[in-house]
Amino acid sequence: MNKYFQLLVKNVKKQLETWLNEKEVIQHKEVYRFLHSIAGTASTIGFTVAGDMARKLMGQLNLDEEREWKKEDLQSFLLPLISIIYYEEYSNIDEIIERKSEYEDKKLILLIDDDTALLMYLKEKLEENDWIVIAVADPDRAINSYYDLNPSCVIIDIHMKDKNGLDVLLQLKEKMKQQFIPTIMISNDQSKELRIKSYKLGTDDFIHKPIDIEEFVVRINRQLERKQAIDNVMLIDELTRVYNRKFLPQTYDRFVSSLNRRRQPFCMALLDLDHFKNVNDTYGHIVGDEVLATFADTVRKGLRINDIIIRYGGEEFIILLPETKTREAKLVLERILKEFSNIPFEANDEEFYCSFSSGIHEVQSNETDLKKNIEIADAALYEAKQAGRNQIKVAAVHNLEIKKKPIHVGIVDDDPIIRTMLEDLISKSKIMDDFTVDIQTFKDGMEFIEADWHLKNNEQFLIILDGMMPRMDGLEVLQKLRALPYQERFTVMMLTSRKSEHDITRALKLGADDYITKPFKLLELETRLGHLIKRMK
Repeated sequence: MNKYFQLLVKNVKKQLETWLNEKEVIQHKEVYRFLHSIAGTASTIGFTVAGDMARKLMGQLNLDEEREWKKEDLQSFLLPLISIIYYEEYSNIDEIIERKSEYEDKKLILLIDDDTALLMYLKEKLEENDWIVIAVADPDRAINSYYDLNPSCVIIDIHMKDKNGLDVLLQLKEKMKQQFIPTIMISNDQSKELRIKSYKLGTDDFIHKPIDIEEFVVRINRQLERKQAIDNVMLIDELTRVYNRKFLPQTYDRFVSSLNRRRQPFCMALLDLDHFKNVNDTYGHIVGDEVLATFADTVRKGLRINDIIIRYGGEEFIILLPETKTREAKLVLERILKEFSNIPFEANDEEFYCSFSSGIHEVQSNETDLKKNIEIADAALYEAKQAGRNQIKVAAVHNLEIKKKPIHVGIVDDDPIIRTMLEDLISKSKIMDDFTVDIQTFKDGMEFIEADWHLKNNEQFLIILDGMMPRMDGLEVLQKLRALPYQERFTVMMLTSRKSEHDITRALKLGADDYITKPFKLLELETRLGHLIKRMK
């Protein structure tokens, strides 16, 4: 980026910041002169695409018009120009298009270590290999992140101040047996006794410090290749012993073929355990796994011989019922629901019971798209949950309104260009297809806190926080969020500077779920946010 381009970007940012942060209304002639200046300057320095867009926007205006712009209207009007300037500064558009599939296929590594300096170093080095690395400094938070993120590999430092890495490994051991996710232990201690103990507890590799990055990368890649090979041949979910989602497309196609050839109806049901997160939070994930396994076993035994049960993800299951109308499918699931809700579970010297909700949809010959039919069944499931859970609802195919889960996104950054671009990115991103999205932007931390927007309901929030802002910076906001009694509602992504290692350290210790350094590629940020959203139920 040459110095003239940098100067143009700086001037544009300064003007936008003045308009969008400090003024309630902007005079029309100011806007026209702004566009006129960019049109001339951008073309002169070779930034033709910005110059052309500025001229195009000017063509929509009349210089002599008497008008005052509201900042929201101006932001919307200037968005095409802002987009061009932002993309040019932060990334190369052609490169983004070429690399899109690469970002979508990136492996996710969970890195657990309370040494934040090492965390940052390893995160930076490993991400040079096209992996997404979630770095977590709090071991207890890391355990929860493991369950939520379902990483491709876990790396644990044995020696941490508040918790021994072997204790973390032990807590994950049962889960790792049921789903192959390779683990690598790192340690200063090279003793044979420690290595043997680590292997006995289930680690897949042991690497001593100081770490040779080149060798480290090779050994991680070896574990990822092993996992891929195992995943490719496994169609059975190891925890629940039912089919996994890889089995769904081929089975669904077989049912559709039968529907088209012999006009045999079939039903799809989406099942979701009620308040399952509360079970994990109250009794622990091992008890949660017991509930999942018992649930799957109960459903499997309650189905008919040709019915298919598939673990779709987390606590969600899909059932395909061949040669079945909705009335019959509902009777089958109501019988299973009655049986499962009467099964007692025990933990912490107390007894508790669980239930599930379900949405049923009879697949029609004029709409056989798998994704669409899952959405219809999910809409009926949502209706069951809204009606109080512990029940079965049948999708009304005609006049159906597909309801999606709500998610609130807060963008807190003093740079109006970044706020605008992130709002545009998230509002159009496919990662939000399964949600109804409420996006709010704030020019600094104080405005965010004083708005009380994040306190007005008990739904899920994704907060994107800039580290450095006037009045109240992102770290202060993060600290306030994590001090709330219901802080688990907030998933936080920090935007930081490469020079702000101290801020990154504090952010990790305060409980940031991930961070990305500026400048960043928008597609990479979108990919990271996609992984974080997986945990937001």
